[in-house]
Amino acid sequence: MGEENIKLFGIAGSPRKASTDHIVREALRHAGEIYSAETEYFSAMGKKINFCIHCDHCIKTRNGCIHKDDMEFVYENLKWADAIIIGTPVYQGMLSAQTKAIMDRCRAIAAQDLHFIRNKPGAALAVGGDRIGGQEPSIQAILNFYIINEAIPVGGGSFGANLGGTFWSKDRGAQGAREDEEGLNTLRKTVDRLMKTTIILKKNKPV
Repeated sequence: MGEENIKLFGIAGSPRKASTDHIVREALRHAGEIYSAETEYFSAMGKKINFCIHCDHCIKTRNGCIHKDDMEFVYENLKWADAIIIGTPVYQGMLSAQTKAIMDRCRAIAAQDLHFIRNKPGAALAVGGDRIGGQEPSIQAILNFYIINEAIPVGGGSFGANLGGTFWSKDRGAQGAREDEEGLNTLRKTVDRLMKTTIILKKNKPV
């Protein structure tokens, strides 16, 4: 199934190497193994990601963001990718500040090219320490980002995954996510739909 040469960019919006890092890497591994996808990975851990300060530098100059930091790698790979997957930890019932900052800062790339991820399928993953701790609102925030920027939001489908990949780590980091079989099932279903959607779109070359 790798003849379509799908390029998949994965983002982990966590400030540490734990469950979110694990699930995004697992999503990329699955896509590479089953679909021969070419993958790139970005982790927020240890990265310099300034907040958007709504200074309008990007709008006025059309020359990117006033902040020159690790978001440059994100911009390059969003343009490079055929499909995107964003994973976030759940903090206070919602996505992490790092994930939100990454999405907010994409205003700068949209100012240069309004269609920077147009018609690119995008999926979302969320992992929380509680079984029902805010995984779905966090996923919905990521899907909203895709909708606003003309990407195509992809969930895992009915009976098992719905909006995307949802994990319960039991506050045990990567080990907790690794042991969540139901979560892994939602991840695989989501990645499968993401990749199959991307293959269909590449064959039909939407404009």
